[in-house]
Amino acid sequence: MPSLENSVTVISTNKVFPDKKSTLADLKLSVSDLPMLSCHYIQKGCLFTRPHLTPHELLSHLEHSLSLTLSHFPPLAGRLSTSEDGHVFLSCNDAGADIVFAEAKSVSVSDVITGGDVPGVVKEFFSYDRAVRYEGHNRPILAVQVTELNDGVFIGCSVNHAVVDGTSLWNFVNTFAEVSRGAENVTRQPDFTRESVLISPAVLKVPRGGPKVTFDENAPLRERIFSFTREQILELKAMVNGERNGVEVLGKQSNDKLNGKLTEMLESLLGSNDAVSKTESKREISSFQSLCALLWRAITRARNLPSAKTTTFRMAVNVRHRLSPKLNPEYFGNAIQSVPTFATAGEVLSRDIRWTADQLNRSVAAHGDERIREVVADWEANPRCFPLGNADGASVTMGSSPRFPMYENDFGWGKPVAVRSGRANKFDGKISAFPGRDGNGSVDLEVVIAPETMAGIECDGEFMRYVSKV
Repeated sequence: MPSLENSVTVISTNKVFPDKKSTLADLKLSVSDLPMLSCHYIQKGCLFTRPHLTPHELLSHLEHSLSLTLSHFPPLAGRLSTSEDGHVFLSCNDAGADIVFAEAKSVSVSDVITGGDVPGVVKEFFSYDRAVRYEGHNRPILAVQVTELNDGVFIGCSVNHAVVDGTSLWNFVNTFAEVSRGAENVTRQPDFTRESVLISPAVLKVPRGGPKVTFDENAPLRERIFSFTREQILELKAMVNGERNGVEVLGKQSNDKLNGKLTEMLESLLGSNDAVSKTESKREISSFQSLCALLWRAITRARNLPSAKTTTFRMAVNVRHRLSPKLNPEYFGNAIQSVPTFATAGEVLSRDIRWTADQLNRSVAAHGDERIREVVADWEANPRCFPLGNADGASVTMGSSPRFPMYENDFGWGKPVAVRSGRANKFDGKISAFPGRDGNGSVDLEVVIAPETMAGIECDGEFMRYVSKV
């Protein structure tokens, strides 16, 4: 396939203002928002087949729909501002968002979704390339780029990560699509309340010129989408949960008549020496945790790390439902915390996948209200930006979520063909999880790693066994 780099031409950039003036007061950035000021804008978007509209009609329709949607999301038409005492807040001043129209007539839908690595041209489907969140003081919080392909269209959103997390982003995109279809009343209204433990009086001291990203933006990387069907994931999950102890495995394989008796006999034989307690055996490891364990093992193997080297698997956890009292599910802003799990390379590889998955499960299960408040207090004692990257060469960072409603974004001509992201915040070991297009529990993993590591996991028998070959 010929190179598709530099295939995108920007035709126009226009400012879109909310249909109605904002009455929302300034919003203070939270302890989940502020650490993101040193990161790139989030870049996520959807690929569609060609709509039955001319390019002019399409752009006009989307501009109008965006204007209506911004009335429901005033912060996305605002700007960041810093008070005299150093507090960074979001001014809902109706300054507007950007909408960009671009052409890539030599690129087809199949170029984007087929083949191995994600083609580099996808990075050109997004505005604000490598823009840092702190730039939201002078730059719009949101830019929507509409790129016309040979036989399709890509709608890419670039949004300041100090203003939204994945939950808030996809709520906005879903609403944008809903309004585009002609809805007069939106399904989910964002909640702009700022009354939780996440709102703090602590001040983040920002260096002159603003914070910088904490990873090498020019490091050589490969990016590939690995797809997992519902059946493959269920098989993996059953193996991880079913073989965590002999009692459960034999019980599941036995027929109903023998199940109870076998379980009772095995429990009697195992007694107090059973490595997994009865309480622990009842704690189910999720499909996603099972998939994360599979990937952690494959990447650790491919990196060929020393056995004693500590590896880290970080997961971004939504804390809205974990706090007490809970936040509104539609809380607008960042409400995430990074949950690390540590293990040496030797432990990850010498023990089985069930052990690795259990470590991830324990870390996530322990991240409740008390732990969330401890993380908040720790940040308040030492306000700082979040250090994205893989400084020690042994980390994996999982972002996004297969639970996000990415394929519910029907703008009026059908659901997306695929979901892709831009260049933003990508470094060796950065993984993003998307739902599969088929839904029903399928998952796509966007894996960004060093070229030699990618070559290793592509030859990893344990990992590739579960990857869809379609």
